[in-house]
Amino acid sequence: MSQRTYRVIQWMTGDVGQVGIRHFASNPVFDLVGVLVHSKDKAGKDAGDIAGIGPIGVTATDDVDAIVALDADCVFYTPIIMDVETVCRLLRSGKNVVTTSGFFHPSEHFREPGEQIRVACADGGTSFHGGGIHPGYAGDLLPLTLARVMNRIDTIQVYEVVDVLKDAPMDHIDWMGFGKDKDTFLTEPTILGLGLPFFAQSMYMVADGLGVTIEEITAAEVDVATAVQDIPHDEGAIPKGTVAAQRHEWTAWVGGQPLIVFHAIYVTAGPEHLEPAWDWGETRYEIVMEGDPPTELTLKGVRQPDGTMAHPGYDWTAMGAINAIPDVCDAPAGWHHHLDLGLVRPRGLVRP
Repeated sequence: MSQRTYRVIQWMTGDVGQVGIRHFASNPVFDLVGVLVHSKDKAGKDAGDIAGIGPIGVTATDDVDAIVALDADCVFYTPIIMDVETVCRLLRSGKNVVTTSGFFHPSEHFREPGEQIRVACADGGTSFHGGGIHPGYAGDLLPLTLARVMNRIDTIQVYEVVDVLKDAPMDHIDWMGFGKDKDTFLTEPTILGLGLPFFAQSMYMVADGLGVTIEEITAAEVDVATAVQDIPHDEGAIPKGTVAAQRHEWTAWVGGQPLIVFHAIYVTAGPEHLEPAWDWGETRYEIVMEGDPPTELTLKGVRQPDGTMAHPGYDWTAMGAINAIPDVCDAPAGWHHHLDLGLVRPRGLVRP
């Protein structure tokens, strides 16, 4: 394992980017040399103040050209949506890019931008990698890891369950359509539905890892539950009779049979407040292998002595990608997905 220090740039400072700043400031394997922000009110501030840890001596800037001109080994790129031209510019500038924003595994959905990234890697002699929690870990790396102990796999069920009011930002309420009329919600595109090409990457990665070929990916009808009474939250309430929970399901078919089934369940209240009375339990990722032997794996936060349990979703999202940075920087030029990297070796996690 390399003992070098990696010079990194944090690109954007939202929830995931702030996790990056805090980690780079505390892990001696990394040297944070630049931070890009998109808002004028953050420009000129110390990055540590933005991330809530106090000054660290790195001033954030909104000057893209100045950031691109920096000498760095890697950019941790964390906008919600990837701008492929920007990523290619970074790669051509001689900087590796690790991101939570975009492409996790080669698939037909991203053939053209994927090729642009490969060309930019070749031009810059650099590497690219996408990671996160889901997609990028819970729905691909965890199923393949669990498959290691299986004798036969019939179906892989992956559940993402999120209690939105407890474990997600308030903007998810409007963003995901909670509080809408049921009929209106079911006739409009949904955020999760539009995300299918990204989740599908995980399905293709699992299939590639198992040596099988996906014939098609289908989406089931979206299910919703409505509020039986107003559901209050910090910024108002989800009105009675409107959408208060939603369930999405996608299936990857192999050999004419369903092999991989993803379930995305987002709720805003317990069963006593919903119609129908859905009871999906606490926020978690759950992988169920149907086969021989039937096997289940659950990933969730740890319940504290006072009974509380925080969902570390943003930390998992950031660290799933950050911990791959050294291996990506040390790899030959190119797009390296999880199957290329193999077992990632996190560095600097054990420290006083």
